[in-house]
Amino acid sequence: MHFVEETYLRFMLSSWVEGGDCCKWIGIVCHNSTGYVNQLHLAAPPLSEPDFDATPAEWEAYERSKLRGKINPSLLELKHLSSLDLSSNNFSSIHIPKIFGLLESLTYLNLSYAQFQGAIPHNLGNLSKLQYLDLGGNDLKSKSLQWVSGLSSLQYIDLSGADLSNATDWVQLHLSGCRLEDDPSFISVNSTKSLVVLDLSWNRFSSVPNSIFSLHGLVSIDLNYFGNISFLEVLDFTNWNHLNSSIPNSLYSLNRLQFLSLSGNQLQGTISSAIGNLSSATYLDLSENQLNGQIPLSIGQLSSLEFFDVSKNQLNGQIPLSIGELSSLELFDVSENQLNGTFPLSIGELSSLKYLDFGYNLLEGVVLETHFSNLTRLTTLAASQNRLRFEPNSSWIPLFQCERIELGHWHLGPKFPQWLKFQKKLSYLDISYAGISDVMPTWFLNLPTQFEYLNLSSNQLIGEISYLNVSNFVDLSSNRFIGPLPRVLPTLLFLILSNNSFSGSLFELLCNSSSRKRMEVLYIDKNLISRDIPDCWSHRQDLKILNLGSNKLTGEIPPSLWRLNLTMLNLRNNTMFGEFPSTLQNSPYLIMLDLSENHFSGSVPAWIGDKLSNLVILSLRSNNFDGHIPHKIFIPKCFNNLSAMATTNKTDKKVYGDSFYRFSWSALLVLKGREDEYGSTLGLLTSMDLSANSLTGEIPKEIGSLVGLLSLNFSGNLLTGNIPDSIGNMELMESLDLSMNRLNGEIPPSFSNLNFLNHFNVSYNNLRGQIPTSTQLQSFDNLSYVGNHLWGPPLTKNCTSKGIPTDVANNGSSSEGSKVNSLYVSIALGFVMGFWGVVAPLFFIRSWSIAYYRKLDHICGKLYVFWATMGM
Repeated sequence: MHFVEETYLRFMLSSWVEGGDCCKWIGIVCHNSTGYVNQLHLAAPPLSEPDFDATPAEWEAYERSKLRGKINPSLLELKHLSSLDLSSNNFSSIHIPKIFGLLESLTYLNLSYAQFQGAIPHNLGNLSKLQYLDLGGNDLKSKSLQWVSGLSSLQYIDLSGADLSNATDWVQLHLSGCRLEDDPSFISVNSTKSLVVLDLSWNRFSSVPNSIFSLHGLVSIDLNYFGNISFLEVLDFTNWNHLNSSIPNSLYSLNRLQFLSLSGNQLQGTISSAIGNLSSATYLDLSENQLNGQIPLSIGQLSSLEFFDVSKNQLNGQIPLSIGELSSLELFDVSENQLNGTFPLSIGELSSLKYLDFGYNLLEGVVLETHFSNLTRLTTLAASQNRLRFEPNSSWIPLFQCERIELGHWHLGPKFPQWLKFQKKLSYLDISYAGISDVMPTWFLNLPTQFEYLNLSSNQLIGEISYLNVSNFVDLSSNRFIGPLPRVLPTLLFLILSNNSFSGSLFELLCNSSSRKRMEVLYIDKNLISRDIPDCWSHRQDLKILNLGSNKLTGEIPPSLWRLNLTMLNLRNNTMFGEFPSTLQNSPYLIMLDLSENHFSGSVPAWIGDKLSNLVILSLRSNNFDGHIPHKIFIPKCFNNLSAMATTNKTDKKVYGDSFYRFSWSALLVLKGREDEYGSTLGLLTSMDLSANSLTGEIPKEIGSLVGLLSLNFSGNLLTGNIPDSIGNMELMESLDLSMNRLNGEIPPSFSNLNFLNHFNVSYNNLRGQIPTSTQLQSFDNLSYVGNHLWGPPLTKNCTSKGIPTDVANNGSSSEGSKVNSLYVSIALGFVMGFWGVVAPLFFIRSWSIAYYRKLDHICGKLYVFWATMGM
């Protein structure tokens, strides 16, 4: 019956006769004695969980199995029909037939998720026997709900998803997602049945409506005066109603209320001490609002309370000691507030507690073993981002068996916490930034449980790790681990090993299996990994973020790496070489590309602007790229296709995409004249860095179309010609460095438009003329302009009547001897200052010396260009 086509459905509906053989068909139920058809169960079969992995052909077959077409009027011949279920079918081209309003015997009508559309027929109000009506999940609308008043037997109604924005008359429940806002002029409707569940979630209320439903014979309900419905047991205003008032005082008089959820709104003000009057409450959820003040001491009067959640508010003060009186409490969540003081000992009296979360607050002090003395049922302990110290006795054995422990930013060290040895069910552990300075214990790596999430980052753990039994997420960054990279499970999604001393090659980690790996994020930067990058990426098709920067990798980029749909690739600070790979064209999703501080050579290809149009951060600095740049290559005309750099919309969605990856984005960039690591703010940056190469030619005027660029660095190349006036269009620019090139002409007057500049350098070019007047350009010191023939503020040089800087004019009338003397003096002073300012630190800072000698040949080439440019 579920697999009929439209014509067959019409035939069946026209063929049903009271008492016929149709009662033997699937989905048709007849009365035992009369044989009359009284129930039609024609809902589409539910999609079982395994079907979510069905092939396209199986999905198509499933869709074909749904009923579709028109409903034949012969359905009216079933005069004794009491139950009709057509849910989850596909009637996408028709309205709900008006004939349904003529089936006077109906007590049950379910048309949910059947893809009906259009207006709800008002004659449904004629079904006076109807007890259950479900029209949810369709594309329906109604300008009036007066028809509901005729449903005198109604016990349940669901209109979820219907557009009721123009309706002015209301009854009953389950109106989630109906675009309701503010307080329309509700018309009261009598109902003979009482309903205790109020579901108004996913609407647009900005204040609590004054009158909504008719319940238990009441003419109206005023939610600002909850005392009028003191019988109410369940009140649910969950998620995005945008209620921005305070909690009405009358709500606290609902002494029969058992379930209260106001989470996900914008409620303001404090939680009244009158909350202690809700003596029947077992469930209180006020999370994700803007509530402030303290948690009332009277909360301890709610002796039946099992669930208490006020997380993600602005609450302050201490956790009340009266919490210890809630003997039935199973969940206590006060995370992401501004609570201070100490962690109360009374928490340890909550013997029923299973879930405890007070993370991301300002709690401080010492946590003792007695805080957990009676928490025998605890399964979740989440308390990261506080200023707490926990140093139990080394022989302490917890009475609980937690599945999840989050103690990041606690002080747990210096020894590795021995009590974790007894947590046999642990699958989620975060003890990052915990002050642990110890050898990674063997027993921890051999725990029988398989971790889903493991974060040991930012400690001082040492030793080797051969295998990680973690299925989803691993962060061991910023420790002192040594030895080869550990083996991991094929299901692992995130592997972050940054800033350690892992050594050896990537081969064992990447190439030891032919099966497909699920890994999406891989960070191994700032280690001692050596040799070539192996060419075995074909089984890493899910990889999105790859950071191998600051290692000892050599060789060329392997071809299989570009078959991945990477969004970020960082290979900076290695010794890799080769030309810009043409296979990079196969990576259109790249948002960040950093190949800086290597030995890549050749020209930057013309297709980069077309094929990599999503690039937000491009860093090729300190390589050996060279060649003349025609106007139709690279930064030229095609480069304005870099749409991510050509927009002024600075949201991090463009960079991060899925927020699941947000935390894992970081980059070491040279912005504002210095090298810094950018993490959480990376999504607000757009940067192009081609500095310290050997690029030639002019800077094309088309660069000005990248109006969203915040940082541009072309320093240390061989670029010639004038500075394009179009750069003045890049009004969001914060950092601009064109120093150490062979540019000539004037600084364009349009640079006066760059009002956000906080780093600017055009030193050591052949620029002439007056520095344009603007708030920003006059705020930089002389070093930003030195090595040119510029004049005007902020320089002390003035101009003669012929537009020649005074120092130049004076030099023309001075003796040749004074020129030579001045030159010698300048060279001597420059040598002394340069030697001790640059060379001396190399004796004391090892990383500087390595970087210096590594680039010595390259810098010497640039100095030659500089002296030649200056005519010396």
